[in-house]
Amino acid sequence: MRTAVLSGIGVASLATWAGFQCYWPTSQVWGRTFIGLQPGSRRLALTYDDGPNDPWTSRLLEVLARNSVKATFFLIGHFVEQKPEIARAIVAEGHALGIHTWGHPNLIFASGSEVRSQLERTRRVIFDTTGQECTLMRPPFGARRPATLRVTRQLGLEPVMWNVTCYDWEPTTPERILAYIERQMRGGDVILLHDGGYRKMGADRRHSIEATGHIIPKYRDAGYQFATVPEMIALSHTGL
Repeated sequence: MRTAVLSGIGVASLATWAGFQCYWPTSQVWGRTFIGLQPGSRRLALTYDDGPNDPWTSRLLEVLARNSVKATFFLIGHFVEQKPEIARAIVAEGHALGIHTWGHPNLIFASGSEVRSQLERTRRVIFDTTGQECTLMRPPFGARRPATLRVTRQLGLEPVMWNVTCYDWEPTTPERILAYIERQMRGGDVILLHDGGYRKMGADRRHSIEATGHIIPKYRDAGYQFATVPEMIALSHTGL
């Protein structure tokens, strides 16, 4: 009886650990994902999920343009369909694009064919709208399992996570966002922010936009340079 109880505890602990690894952004247990450069690098990547979002993505583009910074936007397919002019503006400003699925499902619970459909449909609408071929994919909620990453790579896409979480999908302030970054910053970081909300168009992201306006000068003055995720991936291949 005691052995059975201990065995049950062990199985439950293993299941909890395995589930945790599906969501933890820097975990590489279920497959390799890009999470940034080596600690100490002076490069940082600003990334934004859940757009395009009217009006906040456009306001974010203004902040990035004023500061001459290029970022990476992981777009939701059905929002690109709703706001094609914003998606085109992102590309016109020289920013990088990635796929964030069509409808933001949790891909842990999706079959391989469902994952493929979500990615292919989004890739197609982004290309038809902007003329840009996506090579990056970020799973909604950061949720992935081996099958998720296998399908992603079969489609020629690089799975991208992050190593600095700003929790800006919750009600917050620019000051709190900056505090989260300061606690996690190590150099070579991929910073997760949001210019939209997956539940609806028009999600208020003013705190993220304002925080961006503080992040750039703060870390530029500290000697950091901002890069897109494709630029960072290229640097990772050189060992810099």
